[in-house]
Amino acid sequence: MSRLDAKRPSLCTSEPLTKEAISCVLSVFSEIVKSCYGPTGRFKQLHNGMGGYVRTTSQSSALLAGLCVTHPVLKLLTASVQSHLSRFSDCGLFTAILCCSLLEKIRALNVAPCTSIKICQHLLSLCTDYLSSEACGCRVPVDFGSSKIPLGLVRSVLTSKRACMLSRNEVDHISTLVLKAFVLTISPQNTETSVAFGKCLYIPVKDRRAMDSAVYPGLLIETPDLDLTTELPVRTAPSCAIKMALFSLSLSGDLSDTGEGTIFVHRRVFLQAEVLGQLLNLGRQMVDDGVSLVVCQKVIHPALKQYLKEKHVVAVERVGAALMEPLKQITGSQPMPSLQFLSPACYGHLKDLRAESFASKRFLHLIPDDPVVCSLVLCSRNETAWEELRSCAVTCSTLENLCCSRAEFQLVADSFCGSLESVSRCLEHDGGDVLTDTKWGHFWSVPPDLPSGSDWSDVVQRCGCGLCGPQQGLDWKILQCRSRPFPPQSCVGKSSVTSADNPVLDCFAAKRNGLQVAVETASLLLDLSYIVEDRN
Repeated sequence: MSRLDAKRPSLCTSEPLTKEAISCVLSVFSEIVKSCYGPTGRFKQLHNGMGGYVRTTSQSSALLAGLCVTHPVLKLLTASVQSHLSRFSDCGLFTAILCCSLLEKIRALNVAPCTSIKICQHLLSLCTDYLSSEACGCRVPVDFGSSKIPLGLVRSVLTSKRACMLSRNEVDHISTLVLKAFVLTISPQNTETSVAFGKCLYIPVKDRRAMDSAVYPGLLIETPDLDLTTELPVRTAPSCAIKMALFSLSLSGDLSDTGEGTIFVHRRVFLQAEVLGQLLNLGRQMVDDGVSLVVCQKVIHPALKQYLKEKHVVAVERVGAALMEPLKQITGSQPMPSLQFLSPACYGHLKDLRAESFASKRFLHLIPDDPVVCSLVLCSRNETAWEELRSCAVTCSTLENLCCSRAEFQLVADSFCGSLESVSRCLEHDGGDVLTDTKWGHFWSVPPDLPSGSDWSDVVQRCGCGLCGPQQGLDWKILQCRSRPFPPQSCVGKSSVTSADNPVLDCFAAKRNGLQVAVETASLLLDLSYIVEDRN
């Protein structure tokens, strides 16, 4: 007889954020993400304790994926950050740090959670309104007549992934390739207004130098089973286009995937032989139509592959669903709807085919007339390195709408601003002080163990983003120390942008969304009254 266990009752926890256990969990998680933040963030080594490889990283996507999270509150927090990362691929650490800081500071206040949530949402709307206004000094205008700012953004992202272990020359090289790949994916449809955005495919190649990385207009398809030195079609003239047939259905002879139409099988006819004959007839028609390249999302029958090879037609199988849309974009082809008939209107065309190889990998390079799709080959030494590749015055009407007192508003606003400042403090990992100037409101780092009475003007070099240098009459204050509020001026001008060497930039949209996700997630968790866990 089978043994039956009594069903255990669910575990219900009231007011979970007031429990010491979650305080400890959030504190540990906060310290982990804080120590990884910024260009000088520290590495973390992830190992699941049950075997497998050890991963060294400081980027949020790898960190959150590798951490074993069991507490429901932390699961919700990390899920929100991962959802943000799935859309923007940046600013995950910023979002996590800000959310943890908001929870820590607001929980310590003697203010009702519902009131704190309303005030936080109001402050968030003020922040987003400012960030969207023309007065915002956080945005850097991008002039695509110059590559300086786009290169600065790409370089900033790469240098923040310290586990890539890239030298200065390697960062410059890959930054140039990424920018070139972006430009290749923008295709003007006409000379007036219409612009189509293509796609960039990233191809990892390990055990090669980063300087061997390259970008190719068109599409690289890995073909380990093809001898491309002898099987490539020969064009009869430079202007002669290469005709291509694209199949999303299987060409293996499997009757479960034959597309539209009906297959009639007569008595005493071997089914597999009948289907194979139909596949070969398909091959003969493609040869008669002048097709030089056959690409199949799934499997091609060995007999059909051999027939096409004998007729000097390149056959590529198992390309997967991810490549189907880029293939349609660059060739103009449409997947054949059936094995019973071929539609000439579905054929696509290419400018040329070439063979490329990197280390032990061999690729077929599909070169279109209009390269709206490109392939960026990223080389690295090992797998780990590749994987890395404000507050304002409040009116009485606002207090009435929020149903709070002026004192409550001030407490929550101070915690909100303090949380934003604590994120900036996380950029300093060597024990030094963090300053902000009273003109632009930029971040400045001061070395540790500075003698008392030292003039900060003598020790600061440039601000954190690199756009501003120390000027005569510039005043600083230590971050997170109370001071009189000041309206920051914008330092962004043509002279500051063009004169800065390697400015440190973030994606504006990702940062703004990270701010919103952090505040909304913290608000959701602050409003949490019960956690019910099924223990069966």
